Amino acid sequence: MQKLKQGAQKLGIEIPAHQLEIFEVYYRELMDWNGRINLTSITEYDDVQIKHFLDSLTLIPYLDCTRSISIIDVGTGGGFPGIPLKIVRPDIELTLVESTAKKIGFLNHLIRVLNLDRTEAVLGRAEERASEVKLRGQYDISVTRAVGHLSTNLEITLPFCKIGGFSISYKKGNIWKELYRAKQAAPILGGRFDRITYMTPDIIPDEHMLVFFEKVAHTQKKYPRKPGLPSKRPL
Repeated sequence: MQKLKQGAQKLGIEIPAHQLEIFEVYYRELMDWNGRINLTSITEYDDVQIKHFLDSLTLIPYLDCTRSISIIDVGTGGGFPGIPLKIVRPDIELTLVESTAKKIGFLNHLIRVLNLDRTEAVLGRAEERASEVKLRGQYDISVTRAVGHLSTNLEITLPFCKIGGFSISYKKGNIWKELYRAKQAAPILGGRFDRITYMTPDIIPDEHMLVFFEKVAHTQKKYPRKPGLPSKRPL
C-alpha cells in the first residue's frame, strides 16, 4: 500500500502500519467479491489505492478531529468513500446506504472481516430511507461519490443531515452548470452552498474536488421525492 501511504502523506495523513494492513484485506476482499458481483471496474492494485482508497480519504483533512462524528454514505457501492474514512478515523459512526442486496451482502461481510464497530449497512433507496425517523436529520455529514447531478445529490442527502451538518459530494471535471443549478435548489431543501476544495493532480488526477453544502434549515417532508424522480427531474 505504498501508493496509498505516500498519497496520504501529501494530504497530511499518516496511516499507521496496522491500518495499511486493513486496507490490504479490503483490497483482497474487494477483488474476491468483484468476481461474483459487479463492485468496481477498477481492479489494478495501484489504481485501487489511488482511485478508490486515496480518493475517499481526501475528505479526512476537513473532518472535525476534536470529536466523534456521524457520517452516512449514500449509494456507497463497494464501500467508497465511507469505509476508507472509517479505517483511518475509527471513531466515526458510519451508515452505508446501498440499494443492491448483493452489494449489501459484501458490505456486511466486510464490516465483519475488518472488525468495524459502529458501522451499519442499510439496504434500500435513499429516497425512501431518508423519510425514516431513525435516519432523517441524524447525521453530521452525508457523502456521495460518483452518484449523479449535484441537485440530485442534495435532494437525497440533505434530509439525512442535522442542521449545521454538511452534504459533501465527491466530483471531478467540469461541474459549473450543475453547480449553478444546485445553488438554486439548495434553499428549497434547507441547504446553502458552502465551498469547493480541490486536489492537485500530483495527489488525485482528473480534477478531483469536494463540494460542500451546509444544512441550515429543516428539509420539507415532501423531499426527497419518490425514487427515480430526483435523478430524472433534478430541482
